[in-house]
Amino acid sequence: MKPFLATAALLASATALAAQTPSTSPDGASWMRYPALSPDGRTLVFTYKGDLYTVPSSGGAAVPLTSHAANDVMPVWSRDGKRIAFASDRHGNYDVYVVGVGGGEPTRLTFHSAPEYPYSFTADGARILFGAARQDAAANRLYPTAAQPELYAVSATGGRPTQVLTTPAENARPSADGRFLIYEDRKGGENAWRKHHTSAVARDVWILDTRSGEHRQVTTFAGEDRDPVFTKDGRAFHYLSEASGTLNVHRMSVDGGASQQLTQFTGVPVRFLSMADDGTLAFGWDGQIYTMAAGGKAQRVPITVTADDKSNRQRILAVTQGAQGLVVSPNGKEVAFLYRGDVFVNAAEGGGTKRITATPEAETGLEFSPDGKALVYASERGGKWAIYEARRARDAEPYFYVSTVVRETPLISNEKQNTHPSFSPDGKTLAYLENRNTLRVIDLATRQARTLLTEKELFGNDHWFQWSPDGKWIAFDLDVPGIAPSEVGLVRADGTGQVVNLTQSGFNDARPRWILGGKAMMWFSNRDGMKSVAQSGSTQQDAYAMFFDREAWERFRLSKDEFTLVKDAEERLAKARGDSAKGKDSAAARTPAKPLTLDLADLDARRARLTVASASLGDALVSRDGETLYYLARFERGLNLWSTNLRSRETKMVLQLNANGGNMAWDREQKFLYLLADSTISRIDPSAATPKRDVVSLAGENSLDVDAERAAMFDHVWRRTRDTFYTGGFHGADWTTLRAVYAKYLPHVGTNAAFTELLAELLGELNVSHSGASYAFTTPTDDATASLGLFYDQAYVGPGVKVAEVIRGGPLDRSDVRLRPGAIIRAVDGVDIEPSRDIAELLNRKAGKNVLLTITDGGATSEVVVKPVPPAEEGRLLYARWVRRNAEEVDRESGGQLGYVHIPGMNDGAYRTTFEEIMGKYATRQGIVVDTRNNGGGDLVADLAMFLSGQRFFDYTTDTRSAGYEPNFRWTRPTVAIANEANYSDGHCFAYAYKQQKLGPLVGMPVPGTCTFAGWESLPDGIRWGVPGLGVKDATTGQYLENLQTEPDVKVRNEQRAAAAGKDQQLEAAVAALKKLTQQRTAVVP
Repeated sequence: MKPFLATAALLASATALAAQTPSTSPDGASWMRYPALSPDGRTLVFTYKGDLYTVPSSGGAAVPLTSHAANDVMPVWSRDGKRIAFASDRHGNYDVYVVGVGGGEPTRLTFHSAPEYPYSFTADGARILFGAARQDAAANRLYPTAAQPELYAVSATGGRPTQVLTTPAENARPSADGRFLIYEDRKGGENAWRKHHTSAVARDVWILDTRSGEHRQVTTFAGEDRDPVFTKDGRAFHYLSEASGTLNVHRMSVDGGASQQLTQFTGVPVRFLSMADDGTLAFGWDGQIYTMAAGGKAQRVPITVTADDKSNRQRILAVTQGAQGLVVSPNGKEVAFLYRGDVFVNAAEGGGTKRITATPEAETGLEFSPDGKALVYASERGGKWAIYEARRARDAEPYFYVSTVVRETPLISNEKQNTHPSFSPDGKTLAYLENRNTLRVIDLATRQARTLLTEKELFGNDHWFQWSPDGKWIAFDLDVPGIAPSEVGLVRADGTGQVVNLTQSGFNDARPRWILGGKAMMWFSNRDGMKSVAQSGSTQQDAYAMFFDREAWERFRLSKDEFTLVKDAEERLAKARGDSAKGKDSAAARTPAKPLTLDLADLDARRARLTVASASLGDALVSRDGETLYYLARFERGLNLWSTNLRSRETKMVLQLNANGGNMAWDREQKFLYLLADSTISRIDPSAATPKRDVVSLAGENSLDVDAERAAMFDHVWRRTRDTFYTGGFHGADWTTLRAVYAKYLPHVGTNAAFTELLAELLGELNVSHSGASYAFTTPTDDATASLGLFYDQAYVGPGVKVAEVIRGGPLDRSDVRLRPGAIIRAVDGVDIEPSRDIAELLNRKAGKNVLLTITDGGATSEVVVKPVPPAEEGRLLYARWVRRNAEEVDRESGGQLGYVHIPGMNDGAYRTTFEEIMGKYATRQGIVVDTRNNGGGDLVADLAMFLSGQRFFDYTTDTRSAGYEPNFRWTRPTVAIANEANYSDGHCFAYAYKQQKLGPLVGMPVPGTCTFAGWESLPDGIRWGVPGLGVKDATTGQYLENLQTEPDVKVRNEQRAAAAGKDQQLEAAVAALKKLTQQRTAVVP
């Protein structure tokens, strides 16, 4: 995995940055990042276009230090100024490398697949301090998470890393004498590029006395304090602080006190602080690099860079897979689809592919006109979404896929955002969405438009609607204000009458389709499906039909035998009339449908469940005669194609697909199903004796202009944020001005990683949770360090590695091995583990494979074959171990009277575990410690609040024995909850609700206000970004919970030294508080 996680830590994001401004530009290069000043103050090193460059600190032409296709970032100088350590993702993840100041081939120093980032050289220059979430020490009591790295040191010439601290210490830098380390803490996983937030998760500066082991907090500003560096005499330090409103350079005594602001920059933040021995500072601001002599003013360093691109800016991409948005032409001869935001048309049977649009902006919402002569779609051009029509220019070319010329004209282009075009069946009018939440219909001849639906009926960004066959009605997904479940609505296409709620179920009803020529409607609902224990969890769905015609309903209800008799009679009548009826079916398909008369009375009595078993549904279609349902359903693994005879109820699998997702469409004659599943288009004859899946071959080309596409994506992100951000004030950010501020960097961005970081910096201005951007890709040769399920003795320095603990459930926790602490693993697959070698190097890409270990235990040597596990499985084992230790402590300290559960996320699985533990193992306990620390969110707050707030109102009993009570599905005894700075999203919602509802004491640290809904989207190049489109308010106060921090009733910090020694101070405080509660209450044992 090559992660570019702009929502992770500033250091952990460590993306390669680039600039494209030529050396002849009057302003020189821009978007230069991660500058570091040499100890003698003469030379700067920085990242540009994914490589490291050096330049005199007075300015001039930069010289490349590295030249590699990988991303080289975060350079740090050796104490003597002769070497530079940096992070590079040359093996799929960031490792620490070192290179001489004159360049040459770098030396790789670390080999673990966890991202490893250098912070500084040690005072003696012999080792390099770096951060990585490899594995906490066995004694550590902090939550095991990749969001909080440990601190390590590795020899500057290579060797086995050693753990310096098991607690987070980012940007750690030593004092000149090496006694002290100054660092910034890391308390959670909030977007590292977020600005202006004042909360408990913001970074603070600490100093570690390496002799005593004491950690001392030296900054207490509620916002960001980061990038600390000692002065030469060690009496003070410089750092970056947002105390002035944006990150600026500050100075403070190591003894604390008032800080002195040294720079007065406004707008974008100062980044990447470093210092020379003479006190000269270097940092980045506004894409440039600055230096500031001690007591002086900041000076911009004029830099020019001459660099070639590492890949073509103009590229040709083969379009053979990756299709999205399938539609089939009315004549069944063509299929249209999207690829990387452009429109393509292909022969329905494969063999010819025509690119219709060639824009850097994205197109979406494809549809053929009813006569098949035009394609309509929405495109985001010129700062707005507009609807366009493409037509074949030459009559001699009957299909799009063989057309040499296709002409495009705008259909609807104004100051609004117009999307989701859909032709009426006669092609005379077009329905579309305006500004996301308004459904309009326009007469294409008169250009007169009318509004059918507004935000009273539509909410969100994407809406499903479909014309009736006669063009008089539109069925749609109805969003009732204040009601979470969706319904199915009906509205007249002429704008008259009232909106009709067809389903009114309180369940989720969605995706209506007209069937039987408009006499009925099919839709999906979860009303009969199995559901998660958690109300917000996944549920199974069924396909249903609602009949608007009584005769059609009565015909549908006929038994198989009754229907056979009716069909026989109809066939005899048709035969008596002669053969004049032949061909009428196909002719009818090409003539306008007769106006429908919809009987909307007593619809509940004309409703039927079509599927025989509930499942996770992807899509569904009904045959023209209404006798067969074809649907994509997931019962076990992926989606498969199923059919149900709606008369006999016979159900069978048509094709096994095991697809992750898919949608279907009929051809004109409804003989073939066209399926888009996992980006592959297929044609299927579902009625064949042995149906098969014929893949529709694609053979197109996409000419990609990388820079133009990036500019379009930037505009899209800015515009969508403007239109969808949950509150109009943008948290005080001037969103219009910020577009220009960050858009000016675009010509200087040369990699996806740099662009991701640019988006994250822009979105970080909003000071909101659930925002940022991320980019990741993998290759088969990436390092992936497998785990043996062991803790290693960090103090051991001999050959091999010494076992400190065998993790329960791990690969070596076996009855036939009996590995004990103190045993030495001497070799892996016959390769000796030298004292200078990291075992991680020998375990890369070994997960699930047989590995031979040579083990020495008490003088005896043995060989063991084991299958190491992937890093994710090790994480699961470490989490289980952490929970087990906490539960054992609560049990021990309470004498078996209290129980303990941890809730890692707000989902059905976590709720099931919580319910099982509390109502099973701990059913007779007097109280429960509900630990939510590091809860990453989801949607479970209502379930938990209800579950933990039970009040007993019945006892089922005799005179001598209780048999139960009501409510027997809710906990009715005391609880104490624990939360910390790393609680996020619904993890914060729970902490807030727990305290607001007075369910019990809240223990731990303040929880930042992140109770907001996420809104993530993927861009054409794979970047994932988002901002919240929906906030959460306290129903009693009307106040948004975003940025509203929740303070605990009992504030307790887990101090670094105590946690590293195995002490959980927050858990101890929670047990004490719960003991007090239970002592005040007379327990009623059921």
